[in-house]
Amino acid sequence: MHVGSNAMLSHSTLPLPKEAMIFTNSPLPQIPLSPTIQLTTYAFTSPNQHLLVTLTKLWFGSNFKHKTQLVNHLTLFTLSVGLRHTRSLYVTNLAVTWHGIAYETFHSDIIQELLRTPQEPQTKALTERAVKVVEEVKFFSYYAHHVATSDHAGDILKRVYMIPKERVHIILNGVAQHVFRPDVSKGKDFKKRHGIPDSKSLVIGLAGRLVKDKGHPLMFEALKQTIEENSTFQDCSMVVVAGDGPWGARYRDLGENILVLGPLEQAELASFYNAIDIFVNPTLRAQGLDHTLL
Repeated sequence: MHVGSNAMLSHSTLPLPKEAMIFTNSPLPQIPLSPTIQLTTYAFTSPNQHLLVTLTKLWFGSNFKHKTQLVNHLTLFTLSVGLRHTRSLYVTNLAVTWHGIAYETFHSDIIQELLRTPQEPQTKALTERAVKVVEEVKFFSYYAHHVATSDHAGDILKRVYMIPKERVHIILNGVAQHVFRPDVSKGKDFKKRHGIPDSKSLVIGLAGRLVKDKGHPLMFEALKQTIEENSTFQDCSMVVVAGDGPWGARYRDLGENILVLGPLEQAELASFYNAIDIFVNPTLRAQGLDHTLL
């Protein structure tokens, strides 16, 4: 669960216990959930290469069944990807947060297929996505409560995944306002630190996971064409890319107008936002108001 969302739990309809255990990959300051929760345990773990929180290593071992007496008097909050659904069978009061479900990505797959040139091979993405949706519908009912980060995702959980409305809760994404705030001086320092010359009067920013599902193939082609055809863009513009993923290396191939920084810590990311003039979010799928825009 994103810590930014934790502060809003007390304003949701999600039943809150006297004790709670939260698994999160963020060591940000721990925000009180609600005055009704007397004891909150935070367990921190870093995501693996697939961005999955490795809760199994952290807490749930091979003797998981024997630990149910210890955990079943708590409510556990976890990222949906953090706890395999087969293990959730042994936890009676588990709340999971959904930041993306298979059904939502159908739109992206359709757009990708429409953009595919005759020379490109047809992928099996649509077929594979349909299979995954069916699998999700089968096991989603095992979770006691579902927390969605947008009305759109919550509506899908109720209509498509057939989750009773009393078990679906909407908690919008949050940001650390003391970190992400306007500061012109930080923007100037960021440009100087990363060698962005004053001659670049237009600085465009991209941030987040640099993967196909986020629309980066389309963004790559748009930038490539613009750089090739527009000399003014070449002389006066810079595209700064913050994030990690396979499209980072491809953006670097576009030349000196592209600056790929990789993943940034929060403080540096805040400076990045203060340095850019335009932020571009090329995602192709329907989703809530994500963190990169906030």
